Amino acid sequence: MSSKLIWTGAVNGTLRAMPAESPDAITAAAQRLRTELEKGALPMISLDFLDEMSFALERLSHRLRRYRHLLLLGIGGSALGPRALQKAFAPGQDGPGHAGPSLWIMDNINTEQLESWLSRLPAQDTLVLCISKSGGTIETMAQFFLVRDWLKREVGAGYASQIIAISDPQPNLLRQEAEKNDYLALPVPRALGGRYSVISAVGMVPAAFLGLDWREFLQGVQSVMEPLANAPDNLAAHPAWRLSLWTKALMDAGCSQLIFFSYIPAWSSIGDWFAQLWAESLGKEGKGSMPLPATGVTDQHSLLQMFLDGPKDKGCLFISSSKLPCGPAFHAPLPSAFSFLEHQRLGDLLQAEALGTAMALESAGVPLLRFEAERANEYGAGELMALCMLMTLFTGWRMGINPLDQPAVELGKRLAKARLGAPGFKEEKEALERFLGKKDDIVELEKWRKK
Repeated sequence: MSSKLIWTGAVNGTLRAMPAESPDAITAAAQRLRTELEKGALPMISLDFLDEMSFALERLSHRLRRYRHLLLLGIGGSALGPRALQKAFAPGQDGPGHAGPSLWIMDNINTEQLESWLSRLPAQDTLVLCISKSGGTIETMAQFFLVRDWLKREVGAGYASQIIAISDPQPNLLRQEAEKNDYLALPVPRALGGRYSVISAVGMVPAAFLGLDWREFLQGVQSVMEPLANAPDNLAAHPAWRLSLWTKALMDAGCSQLIFFSYIPAWSSIGDWFAQLWAESLGKEGKGSMPLPATGVTDQHSLLQMFLDGPKDKGCLFISSSKLPCGPAFHAPLPSAFSFLEHQRLGDLLQAEALGTAMALESAGVPLLRFEAERANEYGAGELMALCMLMTLFTGWRMGINPLDQPAVELGKRLAKARLGAPGFKEEKEALERFLGKKDDIVELEKWRKK
């Protein structure tokens, strides 16, 4: 990898040493990696879907260029990855006078937002991208039915050409809708979970629409993944394996929180993506650690006090780059209290803040591992995100849990469907009756204020 992992402060404070690994344990893990690759259970490492997907993206590029707006319907991994790439590499949409392509991500049940966007978006110039790995995500499909009806009303008979569906290749509701109505449908590799899916059409279609260098991003991903795909027996030499040893050691040392501190401001949304990856993969069986996304320098003024002087239960993955744009220069004269800034650049301030925060965290006893991006471009983001995926996967293996499922999340979805009267769900409906039959302990604020 062209970027660097700097381990100088990784063993610090509550983490007094890195544990030793037995050769037998490493051999067993390498054999597990080889076996799961052979079974096709780890497409994020094998990347055997890339050629087919790249060909599909090339064919799709002409259609993408016809539209000014892309309305993405998706939640969780279907939204967080695309948003991270948009914020990092197409930030113009958030600024004044933007005239390029715009990506609108509808990732929540927000009636005001839905009605506002549909009243303002020009339907003839809007492509709709519906993403559901299962093909039946209730929030996404509910929004899709409403947006589909909006397109029908506004566009008429040709509306179907403005819908793209991305889903598991196996039969499901979204695929049935696509086949019945002649929507373009693209696959998510079957064993590629939503939180790992940014490297699939889920992330690459929005990236291509925005004009990002998605090939460069995938090259960064490949630079991290291919050494394992080609030589799984060399697992112990891979940086992600050592990272997972560190993260598991942090948990064993009582660190219940892992800070993802980005001093590449444009990459701040990668922290939100990482939070889902880490929490949904590892929060199981009473185990795991809480991911805490933070952005430098913003969160020096909100969270850093807790990081430095709060409970000593945190480790930190610190993201930075010494090769960010320098920005405008400060010209003399400045007020005497700030004269030290004269002839320096705004980017120098960011670098100084990053150095100061890293030193302060280390001095406070926070185990700090630094990822130094060679370039804060698509390739570097691909490296970082691939490394995070592997670190998460291998940490789950070390914890003895399955990092590729999310069993607890499904309960809330089943209860919501039961509440709405969906057929079946007998146990959930009975549980709802018991829950709603409880006598609530209520304090009415108006009555409280009058006392």
